[in-house]
Amino acid sequence: MIEANRFDEIISQFKSLKPILVVGDVGIDKYTIGEVKRISPEAPVPVVEVVREWNKLGLAANVIDNLNSLEVQSTICGVVGNDRNADHLEALLEDSKLSTWGIVRCPERMTTFKERIVTDVQQICRVDYETTDNLIEESMKSLLHRVSEFASSHSAVILEDYNKGLFCKEFTSEAIKMIRSAGAFIAVDPSRETNPRFYKGADLLKPNKVESQLMAHALGHTTRDIDEISKILMGELELKQLIITLGGEGMAVTEQSGKTSRIPTVAREVFDVSGAGDTAISTIVAALSSGASLEEAAWIGNCASGVVVGKKGTALVTQSELKKFYSELQSVSR
Repeated sequence: MIEANRFDEIISQFKSLKPILVVGDVGIDKYTIGEVKRISPEAPVPVVEVVREWNKLGLAANVIDNLNSLEVQSTICGVVGNDRNADHLEALLEDSKLSTWGIVRCPERMTTFKERIVTDVQQICRVDYETTDNLIEESMKSLLHRVSEFASSHSAVILEDYNKGLFCKEFTSEAIKMIRSAGAFIAVDPSRETNPRFYKGADLLKPNKVESQLMAHALGHTTRDIDEISKILMGELELKQLIITLGGEGMAVTEQSGKTSRIPTVAREVFDVSGAGDTAISTIVAALSSGASLEEAAWIGNCASGVVVGKKGTALVTQSELKKFYSELQSVSR
């Protein structure tokens, strides 16, 4: 496990880091909480009596929300529609004192909006409003222009792919080329639906177990062995670093040398895994930007995920929560 002095040293640098840029599919997560006391007379479905509801930043916007919660300066680049939900998303960013300059409005698209209707016991349903078609050329050029404006003033860039039509071949390759020429670190949180070859040349790739297996399959391989998959992805995508999150099995971490090591999970209670990947990538990249080794960064990201899965809904982690979790983890391991 990462030493206590290194943990504190790395976390203490978050406030003074050069900003991190997040480029990806953005949206709003709405949570509608209620009680079910009867079945509808109109159809055999539960009637949810709403108790409370709220909106929060979702998808790639949840990554920047996580960075903000960790006291890391950051900027978001993404596309929205020209609709009421776009106004709401920009208002949420402004409420968190985050810039809206990187948000491009596209009249031909719908702003991604996901409503989860839940009770204390379970999720009843989820309602999605979204456009998943590839960006039209005009919108793609506008977004690439924003990326080029920001890349040189940011230390790292996270490409957050939720398969909403942003990361087509042309956009992804051009964005990576721009960021590379600006000298910024490139981390990718991939989609299982995107051709993995589009991510070629990134510094760090962070798929989960299923995504890594599907990516290897898309590259022409049938193995399901994580060590073999790590070698395949590192070699064929010309990566420098790879972290595969394994859920309850922890993480598989592969260095540039090709060495793969395992980090066990540290989560104690799991209420909701929503957004845990967003928390992991934001914390890992912040730690790497603070001078952490890949394994140290993975340990810190693992701790951050351990905090958020113990909360309900798409949650955030603060520095104080992260430090408290690590302290409790240390006391248990002694």
